[in-house]
Amino acid sequence: MCDICVMNAVKEKMLSRRGFFKTAAMAGAAAAVGSTAGAPAAMAAGHTSVEDMTHTLHHDFPTYFGEPGFTMTQKFNFAEHHFNLMDLAINEHTGTHIDAPLHFSADGASVDEIPVSNLIAPLCVIDIAARAADNADAQVTPDDIKAWIAAHGEIPENACVAMNSGWDSKTGDDSFRGYDGKAMHFPGFHVEAAKMLMEETAAMSIAVDTLSLDFGKSPDFATHYAWLPSGRFGIENLANLGKVPAAGATIVVGAPKHKGGTGGPARIFAMV
Repeated sequence: MCDICVMNAVKEKMLSRRGFFKTAAMAGAAAAVGSTAGAPAAMAAGHTSVEDMTHTLHHDFPTYFGEPGFTMTQKFNFAEHHFNLMDLAINEHTGTHIDAPLHFSADGASVDEIPVSNLIAPLCVIDIAARAADNADAQVTPDDIKAWIAAHGEIPENACVAMNSGWDSKTGDDSFRGYDGKAMHFPGFHVEAAKMLMEETAAMSIAVDTLSLDFGKSPDFATHYAWLPSGRFGIENLANLGKVPAAGATIVVGAPKHKGGTGGPARIFAMV
């Protein structure tokens, strides 16, 4: 079928379906009137709100290597073709994204192989924002984990342990990368903290609000090499960790599922 035939067919279907959806929407609104608005079923475990943990992805979002990692090109537009469609070109490790075990191992699980049961997890937030404000090279240490446990109890099974350094507010300027001409400067997990979580807890993911699980000037990606080959995964460039409690929230990771992927941009939110 020719392109113009396809576009005309799409237009006709859109017009014919418009009336159907309008009627359905009106019926739904009418059904809602007089009923009590309740929390979604997913909130039944005691959560009452949802916090978006995902940065909006765009061409200028900062990347580890300093080059754009996302391009969006419009292939069809509504004025001319009666529908919109974009072509996307994405570096897997751009924006709010997942590091799969395969990212730093020869034969680890790819992003499509991460068990879906690991993508919904208790969220444990370790706040080092005050320390990071004075030291861009601050790291989550075993002492930080011990302090969290002393305050909130044991880290739950399958937990996502996240670092809140306050860095999510810096994505609009060069301070997010903190590059000084020789090295980058931003917070991350110390390798000994990662090892402690691996050896003493059943946490399955760690997360940061910076560009890397390792702190910026790491010379060897020690945390990546310790954590990911163990079969666990990481999350980088989280947003709004300062808006969720240290304990009690549940993180939901909308992981990409492309075969053999080493990671990828994800829509992530927390039920609080």
